Amino acid sequence: MQSKDHWEQVYTTKASSGVSWFQDHARQSMQLIHQTGVDKDAGIIDVGGGASTLVDDLLEEGYAKVTVLDLSEAALSASKSRLGPRAENVSWLVGDITRVELPRHAYDVWHDRAVFHFLTAPAEREAYVQAVLRAVKPGGHVIVATFAEDGPDKCSGLPVMRYSADGLHAEFGAPFTLLQQEREEHHTPFGTVQKFIYCLCRKEPN
Repeated sequence: MQSKDHWEQVYTTKASSGVSWFQDHARQSMQLIHQTGVDKDAGIIDVGGGASTLVDDLLEEGYAKVTVLDLSEAALSASKSRLGPRAENVSWLVGDITRVELPRHAYDVWHDRAVFHFLTAPAEREAYVQAVLRAVKPGGHVIVATFAEDGPDKCSGLPVMRYSADGLHAEFGAPFTLLQQEREEHHTPFGTVQKFIYCLCRKEPN
């Protein structure tokens, strides 16, 4: 996993809307969360959520148990500032997803847009999957979005992995059933296009 210092520098030197992954609204993510069918009191964690506006969209729709985890305190501070008093309705966690110990079976939905593809070492990916296995309830849902096979090979100056839907699902293995895959052409604030693949999986009870 890249250093905390790298991401603190990114979020202290750039506006939240000035990074390549910025979205006004996380429409594809919200669509997949809707498709899980979870109630508004479901536990949802946004891994690497940082300054993402997904938390805004979730709160706006009445989801009441949202957790945002990020390596960067500056990124989380940007979200808290943007949300104002509504930030008190969110659980905020600072940590490296390959090392942090999340509560067991705490979440109905695990969401990650653009963290997993930064894990270039097999040991990092294995630690991530173990975190998912621990933290997601049996029968819960996992939404992970990475650069697609025809997406960029670097982001924020760092190397990334690129995946097909089958390749991404294979990283998670048999405990997870692939329910749906979606492609997205993300238009960056700089006028470029990044190709993403989204996978929606269910964590099987056994």
